[in-house]
Amino acid sequence: MAAGGLSRSERKAAERVRRLREEQQRERLRQVSRILRKAAAERSAEEGRLLAESEDLVTELQGRNRRREGLKRRQEEVCDDPEELRRKVQELASAVRNARYLVVYTGAGISTAASIPDYRGPNGVWTLLQKGRSVRAADLSEAEPTLTHMSITRLHEQKLVQHVVSQNCDGLHLRSGLPRTAISELHGNMYIEVCTSCIPNREYVRVFDVTERTALHRHQTGRTCHKCGAQLRDTIVHFGERGTLGQPLNWEAATEAASKADTILCLGSSLKVLKKYPRLWCMTKPRNRRPKLYIVNLQWTPKDDWAALKLHGKCDDVMQLLMDELGLEIPLYSKWQDPIFSMATPLRAGEEGSHTRKSLWRSREEAPPEELNTPLSTTPILGGWFGRGCAKRAKRKKAT
Repeated sequence: MAAGGLSRSERKAAERVRRLREEQQRERLRQVSRILRKAAAERSAEEGRLLAESEDLVTELQGRNRRREGLKRRQEEVCDDPEELRRKVQELASAVRNARYLVVYTGAGISTAASIPDYRGPNGVWTLLQKGRSVRAADLSEAEPTLTHMSITRLHEQKLVQHVVSQNCDGLHLRSGLPRTAISELHGNMYIEVCTSCIPNREYVRVFDVTERTALHRHQTGRTCHKCGAQLRDTIVHFGERGTLGQPLNWEAATEAASKADTILCLGSSLKVLKKYPRLWCMTKPRNRRPKLYIVNLQWTPKDDWAALKLHGKCDDVMQLLMDELGLEIPLYSKWQDPIFSMATPLRAGEEGSHTRKSLWRSREEAPPEELNTPLSTTPILGGWFGRGCAKRAKRKKAT
């Protein structure tokens, strides 16, 4: 071994130590590199996940905006210009003349001219409730059949309309003089209460709104049957209920009329409820054998694509043009000829205080002074045939 030097074995040992240290350094570098690559991959995956989530969120927001815009467009009221409306009415008049069996389906839109709110219009009951606004009471004793109601009655007299299927509870079809056999009031009549204990059901027509104490799944009116003493109930079918009464719903006649119809005229109905009744649309028939559909409404309806003709106009305006085109005079409503007064069952002694709603009167001379001086109500409706009684998702109560 050289003086001051390392032996061969020591040099080999030192070389091994050096190589081991280098290998250890390389391994540490490889470990650091793997950690960095893994971190980069995880970061890239997280970035990808965040990017995908942001894209999904953008897509969802775009879809929500499209749905909101679509809903807004559907709620918008559209009017045909006068010339276009007149042309469409001429086509409708031809369809009415040539129809073998014409059935009319009516909704709340035919009663807005009588100051009764509709449901899905800009100021409708559903629209206001969905906006969190209260629904104010209307004095329904002041409502009278509109030009549309009276036109339908005349068309039935002329045998141009065979049957009327109504979703309205306001009783105005009955008060217009339309025969009861020609009406199916699918959602009931605010002037009629019945005894379901009597067979057949005993019916009481009143000259006041019988739904003051009633609401969803709660139908007793507080009066009793003159024959058996059982509790009377209203005839209203609220959202979420199934109508089972024979009259005034008259489902049997509605179904028979739909099966015979070659033409259906829908007036003032959004058709969002009626579309759920397949029996009214002859859905078991091939499409080319179903009745031709004519719709009068200011808003979109789910049956628009099925319609032979859609008229964007107010019901009274369209019916005035139609009756002119048909050469028919529209009868004027007369309280003295209103059939509800001859049909009505008077309250018995002791029942006078069973309601607080204003009654119908043929003349001011007949009305008690306290009713003449009663101001129009401005309090929110808490029961009856709309307001809380029609609210969706209402807590179910035991039916009575």
